[in-house]
Amino acid sequence: MRSVVFLVFDGMKMLDVTGPAEVFAEANAAGAEYVISYVSPSGEPVTTSVGIRLPVYGTSAEVVDPDTVVVSGGDALVHQPVPADLVEAIRHLHPRARRLVSICTGSFALAAAGVLSGRRATTHWQPAPLLARAYPDVEVLPDALFVEDRGVFTSAGVSAGMDLALALVEQDYGADLARTVARSLVMFMQRPGGQSQFSAPLEIRRPRTPALREVVDLVSAQPALDHSARSLAARVGVSSRHLARLFASELDTTPARFVEQVRLDHAKALLDAGHGVAQTARLAGFGSSETMRRVFVARIGASPSEYRARMSTSVG
Repeated sequence: MRSVVFLVFDGMKMLDVTGPAEVFAEANAAGAEYVISYVSPSGEPVTTSVGIRLPVYGTSAEVVDPDTVVVSGGDALVHQPVPADLVEAIRHLHPRARRLVSICTGSFALAAAGVLSGRRATTHWQPAPLLARAYPDVEVLPDALFVEDRGVFTSAGVSAGMDLALALVEQDYGADLARTVARSLVMFMQRPGGQSQFSAPLEIRRPRTPALREVVDLVSAQPALDHSARSLAARVGVSSRHLARLFASELDTTPARFVEQVRLDHAKALLDAGHGVAQTARLAGFGSSETMRRVFVARIGASPSEYRARMSTSVG
């Protein structure tokens, strides 16, 4: 028997708990032996993100030897200090568990408890930069669906928690049982691509330097133009080297990388709107379908055609 303990708290994302729990429960139907329970730091029921009150089995302090502890995410974990009782509960459970798992923004709670220090981790793509800034001793992998580092598992947002739970089932009971669970829940055994295929367009910090602002505005407005570093530098009357320094100091990137990201975002929007691959490559400034394909595969782990198929509307 393997105990799976969900550590829950007020404001937790409901699906961060019910999604992975359903994977473990479905595994039980296929022959696994998980004992699933729910605890809170205080032992009191918690109110979830959708307003449902979730009963618990007791306090986190009463848990002695769990096999797997799962900490869900919650919006408040990103923007407010992690509650002290939640931090203390994680510190109590971590050394007692074989595996410690966070779903989505639950990684912020693990980081606050010091568990992620010196480890690789991920979280939802949106607050991933904040996690990296707030905890510089954590190596944040923003595109990963889930990451394991020395018995600590972190996952991206919501449905990626189910992907991680399925991977844990496979680790415990083998690929055949995990495949049965995946088929029953209509899941990928291994979802193709990373978080980048779901992320929003690049949010650009407004540059302080007028020359850099002009370059950023031009590339964003007309990604199909010739945007070599030399042509961009000439347009604003600076050297290529100086422009590179501006990009590095203010945007933490290079001119070429910035142009590529803007073109990728533009291409994703065009594909979402129903444009063909060849037309998208031309309008986004990639020049050829093959060049665009290489960028898509490198950046988001899927070809333009695969991306379009995944993101196409389900309404005919």
